[in-house]
Amino acid sequence: MSFLKNIFKKRKPEKPPEGFVEHVWSWVKTFAWALTVVTIVNGLALASFVVPTGSMESTVMTGDFLFVNKFKYGPSTPQIIPFFNIPLPYYKTPPIWAPEQGDVIVFIFPGNRDQVKPDNFEYYLKRCVAVAGDVLEVKGGRVIVNGKEFPLPEHGQFMQYPADLRQNVIYPDDRIRTFPPGRGYTRDDYGPIRIPKEGDVLQLNQQNFQEWATFIAREGHQVDAMSMTIDGQRATSYTVERDYVFGMGDNRDNSLDSRFWGFIPKQDVVGTPIMVYWSMPVSDPNSRDQEPLSLKARIKGIRWSRLGTIIR
Repeated sequence: MSFLKNIFKKRKPEKPPEGFVEHVWSWVKTFAWALTVVTIVNGLALASFVVPTGSMESTVMTGDFLFVNKFKYGPSTPQIIPFFNIPLPYYKTPPIWAPEQGDVIVFIFPGNRDQVKPDNFEYYLKRCVAVAGDVLEVKGGRVIVNGKEFPLPEHGQFMQYPADLRQNVIYPDDRIRTFPPGRGYTRDDYGPIRIPKEGDVLQLNQQNFQEWATFIAREGHQVDAMSMTIDGQRATSYTVERDYVFGMGDNRDNSLDSRFWGFIPKQDVVGTPIMVYWSMPVSDPNSRDQEPLSLKARIKGIRWSRLGTIIR
């Protein structure tokens, strides 16, 4: 009897095979979920960063892929949509640790010297050599902070002359390129300059208003250097609203850094690199224009010895 029941038992209809549209939609949902997870993790704790230039050689190399600890300096809501590099409005929690002198930092590029905002959202990598309230000076290539020399890091380098043979006339074009405009600093002889700290009062006059105009505008104000006004009001002083740090590349002669484009807001320091998880060359070091290497050449040049290198 039970045998007959099983024969005549109503069977559930089989699910029809998934059509093309359903198949595509399934992949879209999977990709969207994965992108959401990566975006959240990227904002809160851990991110990946590819070194684009040689400004930090030989601490890190062009083409190094780094894991970045974003938790240390304060987790944030996602800052960009991964893979698409589209910036997002974000909120950053108070930092667990503040950036300190000697830290290698990843930060949001503030823009070139005379830009209030950069053309594109980019992360940069430099070494923090001074923090808010410090007085920094570079003498003949030597970095002096609060009267004490900050030594060249272990893997730092000068490309042409060591510090004891450097002269101010080596890079005369720097005088019109460095920050702040009008000071005539060079990469080798810079400052003294105080790294702005929240609450500092800048005294403004006709001689120095242009020097600070972009800095003040980056803090969110409308600035007219010609009329010496801030938010439409004539100003003879300005109170700094944020803390800043000063970043320099370990490759001192091949680094566009705070000497050229200004201070880094502490709140825009997003993390510190932990280790190299992959490394391969991206351009031909022997070509004048650093021509990109072919995929075959990149694979052939994989730097196996750098895998697992801890960044200090």
